[in-house]
Amino acid sequence: MATAPLTAPVTAPPAPTPRRPGSGTRRGGLLRLPFYLLSLTMIAPFYWMLITVFKPVTELDRQPPSFVPEHPTLDNFYDPGYSPTKVNPGHLQGLFQRFQVDFGFGRFMFNSLLITVTITVGSLLIASLAAYVITKHRVPGRRLIFLMIVASMMVPWQTTLVPNYVIMRNLGWLDTYQGYVIPALAKAFVLFFLVQFLHSIPDELIQAARVDGAGEWRIWWRIVLPLLRPALAAMSIFIVLAEWNNFLWPLILVQSDEMANIPVALARLNSYFTGAQNQGAIMAGGLLASLPSIAFFLAFQRYFTRGIVLSGLKG
Repeated sequence: MATAPLTAPVTAPPAPTPRRPGSGTRRGGLLRLPFYLLSLTMIAPFYWMLITVFKPVTELDRQPPSFVPEHPTLDNFYDPGYSPTKVNPGHLQGLFQRFQVDFGFGRFMFNSLLITVTITVGSLLIASLAAYVITKHRVPGRRLIFLMIVASMMVPWQTTLVPNYVIMRNLGWLDTYQGYVIPALAKAFVLFFLVQFLHSIPDELIQAARVDGAGEWRIWWRIVLPLLRPALAAMSIFIVLAEWNNFLWPLILVQSDEMANIPVALARLNSYFTGAQNQGAIMAGGLLASLPSIAFFLAFQRYFTRGIVLSGLKG
């Protein structure tokens, strides 16, 4: 008599349902469509500025406007055919011919570069030193001090414009570089970010350095700052972009063209020279103002992402 098998027969799993070719790619493209539209709204103004810079005067007034320069030119930066004694509608002052200051528009580039670098370096050093004291020292009332600094972030910065202006006027710092730099060195958000990052550094590392005889300044310079490098790089992007594009405070502080930064110079350029024929020079200034910030962000994007990720995971 035949016996039944001890094991049940193995059945093959059901075959997966075949997917139509290209369905996943199509679905992914639809999901990314809002991002494409959003990027288009940001790229379109920059593209319009770029083509306007290289258009001659005759193309700036054309209706309907052209979306590609038919006769590209650099006259909007410097027009060698312009003469102040002869009126020629086809030749107007270029960007570097418009301001009666030393080095022309280059003076404003220098002012913005000097102010931005000084504020960025100074605010990062001050914030890192303050964050080290708050996180690694038992200072009486440090929690209260830190809470007061964080609470200052809730106060709109526009409310400090008038008090700061009065202080700068009483100190004689109107229209000076120190009037630019000193009020901008204290940045509560940078301190808050660095404090959260420093919590990830073990206290035993600092204690070991103290046992080895290292002083506090040496610990901060040789140990804390190198460990803070990703966070400092991330914060430097925020500071550089904010100070390079700062407009309202320099507009109130600056009284002469020689001390203006790029945003103030562009605002005065727009008010001094109006009309469609002057769009080329204004757009040329906008292009020169935007290129350094774009290049800086692209150069430090890797450190920016790393600093944000590390602060979120270890903070």
